[in-house]
Amino acid sequence: MGVEAVPVADVAGEFSRSEKPESDITPQPSPAYDFDMVVLGSGPAGQRAAIQAAKLGKRAAIIERRAVVGGVCINTGTIPSKTLREAVIHLSGYRERNIYGASYAVKRDITMADLLFRADYVIRNEIDVTNHQLKRNGVNVLEAKASFVDDHTVRLSFFDGRGQRDITADRIVIAVGTETTRDSAIPFDGQQIFTSDDILELTELPDSLSIVGAGVIGLEYATMFSTLGVRVTVIDKRPNVLDFIDSEITDALVYQMRQNRVTFRLGEDVESLDICDGPKGKKVCIELESGKQIITQKALYSIGRTGATDTLNLPAAGLTADERGRLTVNENYQTSCPHIYAVGDVIGFPSLASTSMEQGRLAACDAFDAEAESVAELFPYGIYTIPEISVVGKNEGQLTADGVPYEVGHAFYREIARGQIIGDSTGMLKLMFQRHSRKLLGVSILGEGASELIHIGQAVMAHDGTVDYFVDTVFNYPTLAECYKTAAFDGINRLD
Repeated sequence: MGVEAVPVADVAGEFSRSEKPESDITPQPSPAYDFDMVVLGSGPAGQRAAIQAAKLGKRAAIIERRAVVGGVCINTGTIPSKTLREAVIHLSGYRERNIYGASYAVKRDITMADLLFRADYVIRNEIDVTNHQLKRNGVNVLEAKASFVDDHTVRLSFFDGRGQRDITADRIVIAVGTETTRDSAIPFDGQQIFTSDDILELTELPDSLSIVGAGVIGLEYATMFSTLGVRVTVIDKRPNVLDFIDSEITDALVYQMRQNRVTFRLGEDVESLDICDGPKGKKVCIELESGKQIITQKALYSIGRTGATDTLNLPAAGLTADERGRLTVNENYQTSCPHIYAVGDVIGFPSLASTSMEQGRLAACDAFDAEAESVAELFPYGIYTIPEISVVGKNEGQLTADGVPYEVGHAFYREIARGQIIGDSTGMLKLMFQRHSRKLLGVSILGEGASELIHIGQAVMAHDGTVDYFVDTVFNYPTLAECYKTAAFDGINRLD
């Protein structure tokens, strides 16, 4: 017996359409479809796509397979990890150690419960905020597992015993995000050997931790755990970390991590990873192809993420994913089927919440022929290691490869009054600018507040500004923003 296609009111009857969307445009339903746009996934990319469609007067729905909205970003990824990071920094006394000594701490015996208390609060709040935004904009949220029937029809499999229903849409946006990549040969148990999605389920902090994978997630957690005094080993088959970041910045980060007792095993392949018995309980034994053996209490497996597309029945819509479950899109985020878009982590790099939001907005605008402008070259990247990193524009390696004549200017937090006040003596801000025109080409920052400071440089670059702007501008004193002026003077002096 075929699956019955039901009216929209029957599918989402519990969602009121009486609230007028924030847009002044009255939604005009398409007679041929149940919805103008259906979005698969309620993460940052999906939220922004659906809300933008609603603001354009379109009837939009989000299909979410979890019991709560927000996707990986709110529930297991970005928000939890950044909240854990803030809890680590506060409870460990990290920000005050340069002033009060390395032994200073707000709390001596920090537990996972201490860290998770803060994360649980923030997660609940973000879920509530997201629900309110979607409701306020008149976006239907359907809790179901989605799969394609054809390129305009999505089958919903409900979790509450209502069975299956089909809904149709003029435009479809795939924003299902990713899942942690797992090797079937590794005995994951969520406690001894775990992935980043399992962090919130940990019951205790380890004495030692090995992290397989030196990507953004791996390094973020490496710095968090090492700040808590955990002996951390980072293993990666690549010879360098974060190769899309300026090498001077990554060298400084690695130096700081080594100062905090992090051991790096770069250029090493893992041959096996197993749980074994030790004299004081279970341990994790890691064998490297080079013959090295690493014995650790716990292991975080973080070699990347795989697009969560395996249950979507993509062939029914004429789509195929690559070996990592990712979809290929054009500059407008269209897949090979023009009315089906894909945005967010499911399309790969840079896989950041901020860029995913913008991709969702742009996809919805393109879908309904609405004008939208965005400069992808000026998307900032924030990496929440301890200390944090943020960059925008070009780095030295890219400018050299492009044959652009450039100069650099540096400012170090230790030279800035605010840096001394907050106790950050390791921070650094770096400007790259064209020699002749002095046009700002890139900014790279390592240190406290990097992800906030970067927006000053981003704004100047958006208006084709020069480093002279920083020389002529008056910044509040004392602030870290003064680093821009110091770095500009440093760079201009090099021209002479």
